[in-house]
Amino acid sequence: MPYPESDLLPLSALQHLLFCERQCALIHVERVWAENRFTAEGRILHKKAHDGRPETRGGVRITRGLPLRSYEMGLSGKADVVLFEGKKQSGWTVTPVEYKRGKPKSNDCDRVQLCAQGLCLEEMLGVEIGRGQLFYGQKRRRFDVEFDDALRETTRRAAGQLHEIVAAGITPPAVREKKCDTCSLLEMCMPAVLGPRKSARRHFERELARAMAED
Repeated sequence: MPYPESDLLPLSALQHLLFCERQCALIHVERVWAENRFTAEGRILHKKAHDGRPETRGGVRITRGLPLRSYEMGLSGKADVVLFEGKKQSGWTVTPVEYKRGKPKSNDCDRVQLCAQGLCLEEMLGVEIGRGQLFYGQKRRRFDVEFDDALRETTRRAAGQLHEIVAAGITPPAVREKKCDTCSLLEMCMPAVLGPRKSARRHFERELARAMAED
């Protein structure tokens, strides 16, 4: 069943969700935000991608900052760049391009965000989109991402999970991981303090062993 306009959530929240459910809830449920060097660099990169007028190069129409929405997934946002190749009469080949400051990741957070843009464009334009591209600032090049059935299903599931988290209004508990080091919300999240409680017995045994070793 389609979502109403008032229930559309930010498309970019999918990236937050797949990076960390707690980060996603802090931002989109508790409305907490802080910026660090990584988010600032990403914001500047996105601004550069959005700026500028539409243009045509070598038969490819380039649009920037194109508004997106999907009532099926309940998402809205903007595409950094969308490429239109071909002719209107014979049909366009449409390719969304998402800009990221870093380098390719091992998880699906960037690919899901890009695929969601493709699904939005399919719904809006009535076309089939087979792939998109991720541009990474550290690599200074684009990487093709195929929108296969598995990625489409992962993206739709993520959109459904995002709506469940926001509707529930509950922030998951903190868990300290290596990726926390790059998160701009680290000081607000406090995973080392608010994480799962350690066993009191283990703590006692560890302290006892340390005291005996010092004697």
